[in-house]
Amino acid sequence: MHSPAIWPRFAVAPLDRSLAANLQTKIDGKTKPPGSLGRLEALAMQLGQIQQRLDPSLTHPHVLVCAGDHGAARAGVSAYPQDVTWQMVENFLAGGAAINALAGQAGMQLVVADAGVAHEFGPRDGLRNMKVGAGGTANYLEGPAMTDAECALAISRGAMLAREFATTGCNVLGFGEMGIGNTAAASLLTHCVTGLPLAQCVGRGTGLDDAGLARKQALLAQALANWPERPCAGEPGADDALRILARYGGFEIAMLAGAMLAAAEARMTLLIDGFIVTSALLVASRVAPAILDHCVYAHCSNEAGHRLQLDWLGGQPLLDLGLRLGEGTGAALALPLIKAACAFMNEMASFESAGVSDKTTA
Repeated sequence: MHSPAIWPRFAVAPLDRSLAANLQTKIDGKTKPPGSLGRLEALAMQLGQIQQRLDPSLTHPHVLVCAGDHGAARAGVSAYPQDVTWQMVENFLAGGAAINALAGQAGMQLVVADAGVAHEFGPRDGLRNMKVGAGGTANYLEGPAMTDAECALAISRGAMLAREFATTGCNVLGFGEMGIGNTAAASLLTHCVTGLPLAQCVGRGTGLDDAGLARKQALLAQALANWPERPCAGEPGADDALRILARYGGFEIAMLAGAMLAAAEARMTLLIDGFIVTSALLVASRVAPAILDHCVYAHCSNEAGHRLQLDWLGGQPLLDLGLRLGEGTGAALALPLIKAACAFMNEMASFESAGVSDKTTA
């Protein structure tokens, strides 16, 4: 029995577009031909509307990496053993992962949250213990990955983190993840939310060979068959989307969904990373469709299904670099472009201020 009353609720307001005309006037008044800064102009318009100001700025940028283990990983849906999850968290804490290097280069504060890793880290600098289940999720090949209560708790804890960041002045939040087996969970979520064929949603993850990919596809088809009463695939309502998340998701994916919803509620700009992070957004967008107004799609991953996710959401990625690492690396790489959009709005001269004739006065 699923009780809608247990799910956290969010009030994400549609984007206030009342400044759009003034923003466009300011953008077009810069010393350049109209539209010549391309996507940067669209970013400036989006940021100005999110922040409701003509001089948007980025303050205290964070990247949140949520980590969790998946019971189905032990069935062979990944090329790597489950221990890699906690080992990579240790790597984050030691400063040795790609996201450490890229977040540092971008000037982002990295926050690592243990959503449900099958390992006890103890009190550690740099690690937020938000653990929902000590051993990771249950095996969705046998039943629900999470109870509704566990899923709701993970969402609530993610929301708590985003609200905490907001109190520090953070107005731009990137999202990343770590969890062996989570591309499989993301594939199931993507299929169930979008209705895209399962085969198009399943990729090689951390590097499966052809035999491993075939096994992964067969296991995920079995997971679907084992839940015959699941909601029909394709654009479920909010409560059904959360039921799907509880059945197939991970603690880290649920925590990311909650953090996204609370960040949008706080009028932050959301930097969406790759395939797994976007699967969390698919669920969040069914809960609060207006969240999409706050999203910047950092890149298009090489993982099968990510471009299909973006197309379904109507999202245009900023970068296409062949990335498929996760960890929030794409979000960190995209942040300098967001900064550039603010910089041209705030630092570039207008035709009037520079005494340059524009095409209407030449």
